[in-house]
Amino acid sequence: MDILNPSNVCTPNTFGPDFDMQHDGNRLMTQMDVIASLMFSARDTGQWLTLYEIEQETGYPSASISAQLRHLRKPKFGSHEVLKRRRKGHGGTWEYKLGTS
Repeated sequence: MDILNPSNVCTPNTFGPDFDMQHDGNRLMTQMDVIASLMFSARDTGQWLTLYEIEQETGYPSASISAQLRHLRKPKFGSHEVLKRRRKGHGGTWEYKLGTS
């Protein structure tokens, strides 16, 4: 699932000041697509996922996953509602789900 609009141009404001399209573009776009696809599937089944669960499914590190979840909130990536709550019985573990809006 390609959630990115090909007409969008990624800039340092999108991914941070060290972003270089030539070196980072394909890797981050693929990462975004994979994580977004997983989150859309989880939303469709009502499933909440922790960063660890997303990491296990995708192979991406939790810091990258967290950043991509933040990017999903941006207009450039669809202004998705990313819900967050503490997982019951797991102390400080957070879980995430895309909202329906």
